Amino acid sequence: MSEPRWYLLGFYVPETHLEAVLEAVFSAGAGDYGAYDRCAWTCPGEGRFRPGRHSSPFIGEAGADTRVREIKAECIVPEAAREAVKAALIGAHPYEEPAFHFIPISR
Repeated sequence: MSEPRWYLLGFYVPETHLEAVLEAVFSAGAGDYGAYDRCAWTCPGEGRFRPGRHSSPFIGEAGADTRVREIKAECIVPEAAREAVKAALIGAHPYEEPAFHFIPISR
């Protein structure tokens, strides 16, 4: 029997919504590590983007370069919870198109 597959989830979120998005992904199965749960790494930074003409941005205006203070968060996710965690992240995130990625990892 092979070991379960794990992913490192990384996402970017405005500071104001960090706790809500973390709560959603934790509730969906992210962040468990051995005898610990709700594990994540976070780091502040600056997000840069320009909403398209047909966008409906949470922050900024269509066609205008935008900079916003964001937090990058990372946590691990077992393969069995990946789709539920993805749905939770998208549902809790304020952005129309949140930036996130899953990277396969070994533990």
